[in-house]
Order: sequence, then structure tokens, then C-alpha cells
Amino acid sequence: MIRIRYFARLRERLGCDEESLALPEGVATLADLLEHLRARDAHWREALDGEPALMMALNQELARPESALQDGDEVAFFPPVTGG
Repeated sequence: MIRIRYFARLRERLGCDEESLALPEGVATLADLLEHLRARDAHWREALDGEPALMMALNQELARPESALQDGDEVAFFPPVTGG
């Protein structure tokens, strides 16, 4: 089981802030997970495709799409943040 957290605009667009998911067969990386989530339906695809600079974290550290997943991981998706 992995824990997935959604932040900022993603949380609002998807209508959830987190979920637990049994790691699906064939999902080995963050990129695979993102594709799995996009395949849920048009709403998920639009929300996740609508963030061209989508940032990801794996176990609370910034991660790249090719980062490997394993059972027990925490994944976070969030749009880039600007500040002043």
C-alpha cells in the first residue's frame, strides 16, 4: 500500500487531499503511477495534465519521474509554488 497526497490546486481540482492505494501491478516508478492515475477517467487526466510543471515528492523528498516506488512509500503531487 502507498499513500498519495495531493496539494494546492490539485487537491481542489481532484476533490481529495490523500488516498491509500495498493501498488498496482506494472507501476514501478512515479511516472508509471502518474499514468495510472490519469487513466482513471477524463477528470483525473485533465487535472493531472493541466499541471505542466507538476512536482513530485517521494517520502518527503523531491523526486524525479523515474524514481522507483515500493510498498509503504508516501508520494506527493503538487504544482510549483512561487513566493515573494
